[in-house]
Order: sequence, then C-alpha cells, then structure tokens
Amino acid sequence: MSPAEPSDLRRSLRSITLDGAVFSVMVGCGETYLAPFVLAIGMGQVEAGLLSSLPPLAGAVLQLVSPAGVRRLGSHRRWVVLCAATQATSFVPLVVAALAGAIPTFAAFLVASVYWGAGMSTGPAWNTWVSTLVPAPIRARYFARRTRVSQVGTVLGLLMGGALLASGRSGGFEMQAYAVLFLVAGLCRYLSTYFLWSQSEPVPLPAQFRRVPAGELLANLRRSHEGKLLGYMLAIQIAVQISAPYFAPYWVEQLHLSYVQYTTLVAVSFGTKILVMPALGGVARRFGARGLLWFGGIGVIPLAALWIASSAMPWMIFVQMLAGIMWGAWELATFLLVFEAIREEERTSILTTFNLANAIAMVAGSLLGGAILHSFGEARLGYFVIFGLSSCARLATLPLLRRVPEVRLVARPIATRTVAVRPGDAISDDRPVLPSISDEVEPPLDPVAGRGLGPPRR
Repeated sequence: MSPAEPSDLRRSLRSITLDGAVFSVMVGCGETYLAPFVLAIGMGQVEAGLLSSLPPLAGAVLQLVSPAGVRRLGSHRRWVVLCAATQATSFVPLVVAALAGAIPTFAAFLVASVYWGAGMSTGPAWNTWVSTLVPAPIRARYFARRTRVSQVGTVLGLLMGGALLASGRSGGFEMQAYAVLFLVAGLCRYLSTYFLWSQSEPVPLPAQFRRVPAGELLANLRRSHEGKLLGYMLAIQIAVQISAPYFAPYWVEQLHLSYVQYTTLVAVSFGTKILVMPALGGVARRFGARGLLWFGGIGVIPLAALWIASSAMPWMIFVQMLAGIMWGAWELATFLLVFEAIREEERTSILTTFNLANAIAMVAGSLLGGAILHSFGEARLGYFVIFGLSSCARLATLPLLRRVPEVRLVARPIATRTVAVRPGDAISDDRPVLPSISDEVEPPLDPVAGRGLGPPRR
C-alpha cells in the first residue's frame, strides 16, 4: 500500500472519528427506543420483544453477501457508503409512523430488518477498509481514543432521547417527540455517511484476506480450541435471549417506568460497563483471560433471576450496575480469547460466519422465551418464568465453560463499536474493530482503555 499524503491521512483519521461519534449518537437515540415506541402505539409485548432479536438475523445473512457487493462495486468505500445511507433511510418510515401514530407489525419488522441488514453489512467491508487507512504503528492508541469518543456519543444519544420523550409525554406530544428522535437518529447516520464518503481509499480491494470455506471452518471448529470457545458463546447467547428481548416490554408494560427511569436504567448499566473496563483489563493481565471469563461467566448467571426479587428503583439500579460489571468481564474475556485463538488473516471470515450462528442463537432463545410469555398471557408471572429459566439455562452452560482452554494472553487494545444498547441485563451489542487488534501492535496496552500495563506477570 502506498503511503497516504499527510493531509489526506489527517482528514481521513478525523473523519473516521467523527463517523464513530455521530453513528453512536444514532445508536443511543434511535434503535434503543424502538421497543418503547412500538409499545406506545399498541404493539403486543411478545412482538415488541422479538423486534430486537429477529431483525438482526437479516443483518447476519446480508453480511455473507457483502464480499460480493464489494466486488460488484469495485470498492469497500462505495459499499459501506451505500449501506450506511440505506440504514439512515430506514428511519424515514419510523418518522412517518410516529406522526401517524400507527405502524403495522409486519412493517415494523421490515423496517428493523432493513436497519440491521444495512448496518451489519457494513461491518466486514468497513473493517477491511479502515485497515488500509490507519497506519499500523498508531492503530492501537487511535482506536482506543475513537472508542472513548463513541462511548460518549452513545451516552449523549441515550440521555437526549430520554429527556425528549419525557418532555413529550408530560407535554402531550409523545408521538411527535418520537418523530423528532427518529429524525435526529436518521440525520446522524446521514452525517456519518458523509464522513465515510470523505475518507480516502488507498487500496479499493486489498488482497491480504483469506476467506475460510464453510466446510473447512466447521471441521476446524469441531476439533479446535476456538471451536470450544465459540460453542460456549453460542450456548450463552441462547440462554440470555430467553429473557433479554423482553426487558423493554417488562419495564414499560408491567412496571410502567417513566422515560426518565427507563433511560436511567439503560445508562447506568452501559456507563458502569465503560467505567470498569480499565480495571477488568488489569484483572485479565493478572489472572488470565480464562480467569476473567470464569468471573464473568459465573457472574452473569443470576442476573435475569434477580429481576424477580424486587421492582424497587434502588434494587434495579444495583442489578444494572452488577450487570455492567459482569457483562463487561465476559465480553472482554471472550474478545481476548477469540483474537488470540484465531489467526489474523482468518478473523473477518470466521467472525462473519460466527455472527450468523450468533443471530440464529438469538432467534432460538427469543422464540422460546416469547412462546412461554405468550402462554402466560403476557402476565407478570410469565416474565418471572422466563427470567428464572434464563438464569437456569446460563447455569447449564458451565460444563461448556470448563472446556474453554487458556491461551497465552498478549496485552493489546480492543476497540469496539456499539451497535445497540439494550434494557435489562444484556447491556449492549458491541462489535470489535478488527484493525485495532492487528498482530503487529504498539507496546502493550490495557484492553479497551489504552493504558500501559507494564511487563507481563509470570
């Protein structure tokens, strides 16, 4: 790759950061409030829950065709910009629906599928593209800073959305507030699209990428260390999704939380997760990624069942803080283990395929939880059953956790993009920025925080 001109590089780096910032505002104020919106216009509780688990399957499927789309357009940049613009446009029917005060159920699922399909289709191509833009010597620190900017953007979007909806409800213009919220989210994604387009593309179709054929991938996973890890991760996903999609309906329809309370609970868990990541990086260095995974893997087991104990606000805040810590530990540990176990040139291919399996696991768990909730007539007892069942299912994954091997941990930063923020104990859907985890990185950094860790302990 020929080096970029310094001015072009500075412009591209600035645009990558600004894209992350406005994209994150969209996440915070857009899809996060889709479930409360459809509940406000009369959609059923099971359907509202499934709206957060079924559409991502469309995104996972479309990820598989993104390499063909890139080849067809002859450019990663063009493909990413096209998908980003499509995702931004998916907010238009939501604005119309909010102003009309109604949207058919099938239309809501279609819009959400377009949102997720277009959004997730950018992932593999964007990761490959930015790896040609950001020089390897600065990737670690650059993406660590970008992650922090993006996290601030997500929190700002969350708080702005909650404040606007609270004002709308008290002032009698709740649906208009949703329309403004979705309009802002769409405009943020259009602005993100502009920043994507303003970046250069030194190598339209980089050659150093290996696609792992499906047969080879399955054969390797059956007998490999990474196969044991990914199998455990899929099992946890099924267990979590029995209850996770239904926290928004539970909060809104059963607990009748205000928008301020709803936003507070979501922000507390997400904020706690951000704040504890530097400390969790230190735990990983001292006790190993597998030790951190055991801490998180055991810690997430009771989280769903804890919602049965009380609906008092102080208790719910405590549970959300605990969830932020435990899911932060689990997420960081799995990221570290995955990226030590899978070769760099195969990561994009393997993780794209894993995303599809992960989406199928989400659908399986959520359909089971939805069927149980429906059988109880969407009553509070039904929620307690799926909360308890989810914790029991998580407990049943411990034998799979025991099979996950330890790997030699090389301290490195892991930058992430938050693509969704969830109510309840699932917290957020974070995806790794693959170029930030290049096997050739700067001196060791604290994962996520980007702080020096010092020499490894023996």
